[in-house]
Amino acid sequence: MGYAYRDRKKKKGLFRALWIQRINAGVRQYDMSYSEFIGKLDKKGITLNRKTLADLAMNHTEAFKAIVETVK
Repeated sequence: MGYAYRDRKKKKGLFRALWIQRINAGVRQYDMSYSEFIGKLDKKGITLNRKTLADLAMNHTEAFKAIVETVK
């Protein structure tokens, strides 16, 4: 049971890393880095979490493109 408890906590970090990789791959198409994109999102006041951004980057490219263009 100790491993189950530990790995439930670890899974959250693994998914966050996956979401960051997906966002980074989506943003690189528009000549931005992940950190630059997240910084500009905060300055614009857009409050989307990484899970949502990763889903938009993978499955809804037009919506993700609109967000990137808004941030630029």
